[in-house]
Amino acid sequence: MRSVPPSRRARTAPARTAAALTAVGAALAGAACLGAAPAAAAGRAPDRYVALGDSYASGAGVPDQADADCMRSTRNYAALVNAALSPAAHKDVTCGGATTVHMTTAQNASAPPQLDALSADTDLVTLTIGGNDVGFAGIILRCVTLGAFNLGGSPCKNSYTWTGTDQLAAAVNATAPKIAATIDGIRQRAPQARILVTGYPAILPDNGTNCPWVATIAKGDAPWLRDTHKRLNSMIAAQAAAHGAVYVDTYTKSIGHDACQPAATRWMEPLVTNAAAPFHPNAAGERAMADALIAAAD
Repeated sequence: MRSVPPSRRARTAPARTAAALTAVGAALAGAACLGAAPAAAAGRAPDRYVALGDSYASGAGVPDQADADCMRSTRNYAALVNAALSPAAHKDVTCGGATTVHMTTAQNASAPPQLDALSADTDLVTLTIGGNDVGFAGIILRCVTLGAFNLGGSPCKNSYTWTGTDQLAAAVNATAPKIAATIDGIRQRAPQARILVTGYPAILPDNGTNCPWVATIAKGDAPWLRDTHKRLNSMIAAQAAAHGAVYVDTYTKSIGHDACQPAATRWMEPLVTNAAAPFHPNAAGERAMADALIAAAD
């Protein structure tokens, strides 16, 4: 992507944002550099592995897309975990746009309830879910749009907190029992399974800065969005611990690989990209998530 000189960034931001919003909306709500596969875990390989989750698990937009309806990549983390651990059987039912509702309810004609993929002999399950329950697509679209016209302020935070209540913090809290119910549902269907529940890797810089030439997130909104992101991960970790699953931290090692970084460094793609869906992990990001899961599967 051609960089925009600093003197032109502010006046070109609205135009660049408008040109990309249709794409980001479809990618976020809709159904790179490729290195070596992750090293295999040292322990006994699982016999039956099932991958569940949303677009961060499906590898939305990462070449090559094997399932257009679910935006599922042949290089998503489930494929890499499968290649490294070589289970006897493997099912990947991850689907872009999935919420916890779609664990027990069909998402579309080709995506039945994800928990239907489980069985009593499933012994490894990976899960990435919760971002869409909180409203990830709408948050991104609102913050990018409002930021384009007020890069120095905190227009998105103001829009979510004007009543005196942080609506996103409330959404995270409201999602907690849904995560709990999902993990319990997995356990009921696969009582012997090791359940690995991931958090979400860093989208914006962990130091709270923004990068308006990459994504029109306002200066005051960036640290608030970072804190909301961490609140979501902390909630997921707490629910995993309380319900007998293993939380896999995909955030810490992703620090410094956010969407504001150069293409060779980032694991998360910016608004304008062809390496993955906007604000989603690219192939390197999926590989990093796979590495964390493989280590936890041992």
